[in-house]
Amino acid sequence: MKIDVKIGRLNQVNQTGRFFLLPCLVLIWMISLTSPAVQAQATKTLNVLVPFAAGGTVDITARQLSKDIGQSLNMNVIVDNRGGGGGTIATGLLARANPDGQTIMFHHMGITFDTALYDKLPFDTKTDIAPLAYLGATPNVLVVTNRLPVKNVKEFIEYARANPSKINYGSGGVGSAGHLAMETFQVPTNTKMTHIPYKGSGPAITDLVSGEIQAMLMTIAAIKPYIDNNQVKAFATSGLVRSAALPDLPTLHESGLKGFNYSPWYGVFVPAKTPAPIMNQLHDAINKALENPENKKKLSGQGLETKVMTRQEFEKSYQEDLDRWYKTITKLNIKG
Repeated sequence: MKIDVKIGRLNQVNQTGRFFLLPCLVLIWMISLTSPAVQAQATKTLNVLVPFAAGGTVDITARQLSKDIGQSLNMNVIVDNRGGGGGTIATGLLARANPDGQTIMFHHMGITFDTALYDKLPFDTKTDIAPLAYLGATPNVLVVTNRLPVKNVKEFIEYARANPSKINYGSGGVGSAGHLAMETFQVPTNTKMTHIPYKGSGPAITDLVSGEIQAMLMTIAAIKPYIDNNQVKAFATSGLVRSAALPDLPTLHESGLKGFNYSPWYGVFVPAKTPAPIMNQLHDAINKALENPENKKKLSGQGLETKVMTRQEFEKSYQEDLDRWYKTITKLNIKG
C-alpha cells in the first residue's frame, strides 16, 4: 500500500517539477562518472610479466588466459616479455614490484631451479615471491633438425654417442625447463651434447628449423606447429604416458629409457607481500579463465593439461620442488 501511495504522489508532480528533476539527475550521474573512485577502477592495469621471449609455452599460455583474467578483474592487461637470465630478470622485477595485485608473472617449473643455478640473485625464490595459481603440466618433446641423419630415438642416441659434444641443443636459457630436460636426458643415455642458451624458446626454435642447432627437448605448445608442418623431426615425448596433443608419438619411456619422466608445470606468481584478499581475487580470476572451455581446449591442443589447485596446494608443491631440484642440480653440477 505504501508503494502505491508514493507512486500516486509522484504521478501528481506538476510539469515544472519534472523538468527541474530530470536535469538534476543527469548532472548527478555525470559527476559520479568523473569521481576519482570510478576513474581509478576503469584505468587500472594488470602487468603480466613473461620471463621469456614471445613464442614459447609460457608466452602462449599467458596470452591465452590474460584477456579473460583482465575481464574478470575489470582491468586492462599488458603482457610484458622480459627474457634473459633463464627467467631471473623477470623474477627480479616481480620481487621488487608493488604488492598491490597489479603485477603478476607467468612462469614454469624452471623457477624452482634458480637457487641452485645461481650463487648470487637479487631475490630469494622462497621469500620474495609467492606462488599464486597452478595452471597445469605438459611433457616436453624430443625434436631434431631435419638435417640430422637420424630417424628415431635409438638412432639419435647412437649418433650423439658417436659424436660427443658435436650436437648443439637449444633451450630458452640457462636453467630453463628445456635446459634441465636435456641435461636429465644425457645422464641415462650416456651422451654429451653442447648447450646453446637463448632468451626464450622462440629464437631457439628458429635456429633449430634452419639447422643452426641440432636438437631440443622442447615444450609441446611452442614446437607443435613446426612438427605439424614437417619443419622439424619429432621422436618422443618425455612423460610416462603419451600426450593427447601428439597421441601418435611414443614416450621416451616406450622408446627404451625406462622410467624417464619429465613434465614441467606452469603457474602464476606475485610479490610475496601481496595481501591475502588480493591474492584470493587474482586466484579466482585465473581459475575462472582456466576453466573456460575455449581456453581448456586451446591449451590442451598445445599439450598443456590444465588443472585447478588451491593456493595452499600449489604452495606446498612449489616448496617441495625447490628442495628437490636444488639437490638434483647440485648433483649434476650445473651453474647459470
